[in-house]
Amino acid sequence: MTDSALETVLRRDRWIVGGAIGIIVALAWGYVLWLANDMDMGGMDMTGFRMIPAGIGIMLPANEPWRAIEFTYVFLMWAVMMIGMMAPSAAPMILMYARVARQTKAQGKPFAATGWFAAGYLLAWSVFSLAATFLQWLVERAALLDSRMTLASNLLGAFVLIAAGIYQWTPLKDVCLVQCQSPLLFLMRHGGFRDHPRGCLLLGLRHGGYCVGCCWLLMALLFIGGVMNVLWIALLALLVLLEKLTPVGRWIARAAGLASALAGAGLLVSSMR
Repeated sequence: MTDSALETVLRRDRWIVGGAIGIIVALAWGYVLWLANDMDMGGMDMTGFRMIPAGIGIMLPANEPWRAIEFTYVFLMWAVMMIGMMAPSAAPMILMYARVARQTKAQGKPFAATGWFAAGYLLAWSVFSLAATFLQWLVERAALLDSRMTLASNLLGAFVLIAAGIYQWTPLKDVCLVQCQSPLLFLMRHGGFRDHPRGCLLLGLRHGGYCVGCCWLLMALLFIGGVMNVLWIALLALLVLLEKLTPVGRWIARAAGLASALAGAGLLVSSMR
């Protein structure tokens, strides 16, 4: 294959992979908007009840234990929301993989499909979503979550804001953010792309693990603004995107951390009056 022909194929692949990522993200956001509209219930008084994020108006008495179907719906909510929020920031790495895969195959060498790497990345966020579901269950059982999936305790909210703000300045945040910001550096440190599905899946899982390490406390802030507050979700997704894809991402992360810690301190003072 000539260089010009290969470049044409690579350009086509970038459009295909980029378009697939765009469609997945759009579908995820569409699902989140559908759930948020369902949770709104037209301003109905939800005192004594809780909504199940199923998109079909299911609600239960607030003091009733969770059922398996509710746990499933909450997990699905978190998993789809994480896809919508995190997939855009993973696009550069996935597109790089697609390019390398095409070049390798053009040379007649075997290489695992791009989907294996993307699946590993999303698997990491699925594990996080499972943990978030358990956390939501615990907080809701402690009567610290209102019907809008927002923390009902200002004191607890203050501690979450302060913790998230401090984490933005920690060395662990720095290490994880650097791995997310530079796909090439990540590959150099971890032996490059794998040519077999298992290795590729594990590499995607590792990259997703760094991404979770970078953003897990930011995701905890969803409980502050409301897990189904679309504007709050969008703002956090934008913050993650700016942290990972801009040259000043580290400074943006620190500025956001300072703002979060100050907001938490203010909330802490007001809750103790």
